[in-house]
Amino acid sequence: MTKRALITGVAGQDGTYLAELLLDRGYDVYGVLGPVVGELLPPIAERAGERLHLLQGDLTDMDSLLEAVTAARPDEVYNLAAMSFVGDSWKQALTTTDINAVGVLRLLEALRNECPGARFLQAASGEVFGRAKGGAAQNEATPLHPRSPYGASKAYAYFITLNYRESYGMHGNNAVLFNHESPRRGINFVTRKITDGAARIKLGLAEELLMGNLDSRRDWGFAGDYVEAMWLMLQQDDPGDYVIATGEAHSVREFCDHAFARLDLDYREYVKVDERFMRLADVDVLLGDATKARTTLGWEPKVSFRALVEMMVDADMERLSTQASL
Repeated sequence: MTKRALITGVAGQDGTYLAELLLDRGYDVYGVLGPVVGELLPPIAERAGERLHLLQGDLTDMDSLLEAVTAARPDEVYNLAAMSFVGDSWKQALTTTDINAVGVLRLLEALRNECPGARFLQAASGEVFGRAKGGAAQNEATPLHPRSPYGASKAYAYFITLNYRESYGMHGNNAVLFNHESPRRGINFVTRKITDGAARIKLGLAEELLMGNLDSRRDWGFAGDYVEAMWLMLQQDDPGDYVIATGEAHSVREFCDHAFARLDLDYREYVKVDERFMRLADVDVLLGDATKARTTLGWEPKVSFRALVEMMVDADMERLSTQASL
């Protein structure tokens, strides 16, 4: 019998990679679209044909979630929709909380009432750890200490998923995803800002790149690897929470260095620090310990940090070169 999966945020970076993975595994995929679709989904929809069903929905609208769950009758549900830019969460704290926190509660309620047997995955974030104590890599036992409205909203979603698992016996899972990037990453994220900026400078379309804190360190992996971990989580008999990370932390400065070096440029000649891009309460280091995912799920990240940076730079060079020639 063909499995049915419901993906919120199907048009985003993670949603498109996950949709491809599930379609390749023979699923019927029901994707919930918000008001903005973007350019990532159409090529996948064309290839998927009738096995990709697109629904309108919104985590702030309970009726639309009930309609989506009723239409899909899913075996698996992946909640990837979110206000996902940490910096903007300070400017839009109420909206971020309504979508990322209360929106998850709405979706869990819709499932509890209409499809309680579905296996549910909440895309949590390494930002829930924030100012983690002890200095060691963060794992499933690390206390949560978010440092932004985004991180706080994701912490609520983490705990409400855990509560519905423990209180109602739902197959609720938290994928605590550390930073994961790709050529499909939104241009407002620091990694794409760097690779796009480097490509523009190489092509003579820009002269400098203005950045914030270059010394922040993050555990960066490839989004395509991380959606595989999400899928593996929902194949387990028992629900649980898993940190998904590479176990390596690199600074924003290192990211700049690799990106510009890919184009035979020295980042120090072009990257300038601008106080306007500093966060109110930054997190110095986020580093994940994915031992549980490696041992229980058999999951391993396949794309290295350097390969990820080069993949993104190459994609931006191709995109901008094509635009420049038009």
